[in-house]
Amino acid sequence: MENTASITTSQVITPAELLEHWQGHRRVTRRVIEAFPEDAFFNHSIGGMRTFSVLVMELLAIGVPGLREIVEGKREVFNENLKHDNKKETFLKLWDETTEGINTYWAQLKPERFQENVTLFGEYEGTVWSQIFYFIENEIHHRGQGYVYLRSLGIEPPLFYVRN
Repeated sequence: MENTASITTSQVITPAELLEHWQGHRRVTRRVIEAFPEDAFFNHSIGGMRTFSVLVMELLAIGVPGLREIVEGKREVFNENLKHDNKKETFLKLWDETTEGINTYWAQLKPERFQENVTLFGEYEGTVWSQIFYFIENEIHHRGQGYVYLRSLGIEPPLFYVRN
């Protein structure tokens, strides 16, 4: 059996591979946004769930602000009430800007920081790696809701495993 020191220094995935994994999910989510008819993106809901546009606003409010807080150490305010013009194209533009922002802050994140404990948005405690996993898992969860919405509209969602 390995000792604890060798276990904590072993690496299963590189930071670059983790970023590519996250960005692969983001590419799929972008295709889900694209698949929505304009009106349904802002208005379609099932069972009291939030519309997909509102879910996307949450994702936009987490990714860059959370990563920026990790990198810069300055508390961010969680704000999912983004001003927009009720145009899906605006959301796609914001999504692309966020993708670049993630790449920018990721380049500043030192691998040794992944085990550090952080508190994001003044209340969510965890290690850097667990926070990043939450960002990814939350996106997958909300994208799943988008899949349900698309299917209820008679639209075949993008293949979730095609991440390029």
